[in-house]
This record gives sequence, C-alpha cells and structure tokens, in this order.
Amino acid sequence: MFSDLMSLVYHGISALLLFWHGLWDRLLGDPHGWATDWAWVLGIVFLVLTVRAAIFPLFLRQVKSQQAMQRLQPQLRALQEKHKGDPVAMQTEVAALWQREKVSPFGGFLPMLLQVPIFIGLLHVLRHLKPSITNGRTLYGWTETQFADASVAKFLGAPIAAGFNSSTAELASLGADGLTVRIVVGMLIAAMVATTYLTSRMSILKTGWSEDPQQRTIQRLMLYAIPVSLLFSGLIFPLGVIIYWTTTNLVSLAQQWWVHRRYPSTPAVTADAASVTRSATTAPPKVGAKPAPGKVASRGPSRRKRQSDPV
Repeated sequence: MFSDLMSLVYHGISALLLFWHGLWDRLLGDPHGWATDWAWVLGIVFLVLTVRAAIFPLFLRQVKSQQAMQRLQPQLRALQEKHKGDPVAMQTEVAALWQREKVSPFGGFLPMLLQVPIFIGLLHVLRHLKPSITNGRTLYGWTETQFADASVAKFLGAPIAAGFNSSTAELASLGADGLTVRIVVGMLIAAMVATTYLTSRMSILKTGWSEDPQQRTIQRLMLYAIPVSLLFSGLIFPLGVIIYWTTTNLVSLAQQWWVHRRYPSTPAVTADAASVTRSATTAPPKVGAKPAPGKVASRGPSRRKRQSDPV
C-alpha cells in the first residue's frame, strides 16, 4: 500500500518536472549559460512554485492558526496558573479553549507534512539520474533520452544529480569535476541552512514565542535543530534537491511577508478581557449594580432642587 502510494508520488513529481522542463526548453531553445542547463534548473524551480501554489490555502490557514495561538497566550497562561499542579484539569480546559476559539494547535504543521512526500519523491527520482540506469529502461514516465539528458544536466558546472559526498566513480560517470561539485554544493547547502533559519525566524517574530512550554520547545526545534540537521544531511542530498529546498524557503519567505502584511496579527486577548466579554454577552445587568467608572448614579432629586422646594 505504501509503496503504491509512493509510486504515485514518484510519477507525479516526474510528470511536473518533465512538463516544466519541456516548456522552458521550447520557450528558450535548450538554454545554456554559466555552465548551467537552465531548462532543468527552471523545471525544479517551477516545480516548487506549482507545489507552493497548490498548498497556499493550507499555508494561509497555518499562519492564521499561529496568529490565533499567539492571541490566546494570555488565556493559556492564566489556565496554567489556575491549574498549577493539576495537568489533567489544565489540559481539559485548554482543549475546551481550542474548541471554543476554533483553533488547532497542530494546524501549523499540515503544509510541512504535505511537503514531506514531495521532497522524498524528488530525492528518490534525482538519485536515479545516472547514465547507467538508462540502458533500454524507462522510469516513472521518463524516456531514455530524457533520463540521459537530466543525468548530465548541470548547475554552475555541477550535475544536479551529484552530491557533496559523491564518489569519484559517480562523478566520473556524470562527467563532473569533484572540486567544482563540492564548491557549488557547499554554497547551496549554506543557502539552504540560512533560508531555513530565516523562514522559521520570520514566522516566530511575526507570531511571537509561545507561552506553552511544549509549543516553545517545538519553536526552538524548528529554529535551531532543523537548520543544524540540514547542515549535515545536505552533504548526502543531490544538488537538485538542495535547489528545490532553497527555492522552497525563498518562496515561503515571500509568502509569509505577504500574508502577514495582508492579515496582520490581532492584539492578544487577556483572560480578564475574555471573561468580561463573555459575561457581557451572556449575563443581563444586575439590579442595583454599581455604576461604571466615571458615571454617577441618580439618587432622586438633586440637592439644589430639594432646597428650592416649599417647606
């Protein structure tokens, strides 16, 4: 079942990549320059744009969910103080708060989860871009000619199928120079790590650090641990995957800037303000209630009026 699902992912990624490569190849006429096969590089870039456009509604929900979480932080802090030492009661009231405000604490992870199989699919396809695999075979809808062409496609002189740790035999089969590959891949790894950090940092700066310890731990993990892990895992990624990831981060930064500008965060709602608002909308005013500050209750005729009355 899982293999069938991933096979669909591999075919879908291949179809999108081949579509955009074919389009740019026809429009630009097999463009080459700066030791780069631009039709293949632009194919990867527009694969990113296609995926990001498809999941943009979910990305918008992610940002709004993060904003709602930040807006409710004072109420969460009040619940933590109220139920200190009673985690069961606190979790119950927190769940009720999520339900009442129609907020999901996991809403921010859905776009990321949806991109995981796409990333794995592209990684799998690019790892199969080897001239030796094209001997009379087709794979995931590729023709033998397309596979051979993509296998030697380069970005700044480094094949998109090569990685930082590619062996000498693999680099020789791709017609690549080892030093060039390491320089180009190293620069792209640095760009991938930096843009991953900036993407998480912008998200946290716009929504603020969470008051919830678990959410704050997740934010720290995304801000520091993931970029550090990419510094090492990038050494085994093909160059095409690093181009994909870096482009995804750049598009995500642009989308975050636009969404936060279009939908700015609302002020946080304190626990007292929330309770006053709920009581004002649900409970009628009490008889004999104290007047609001700045107002004087009427107590019958004024002193001046009483003095002028006849005895």
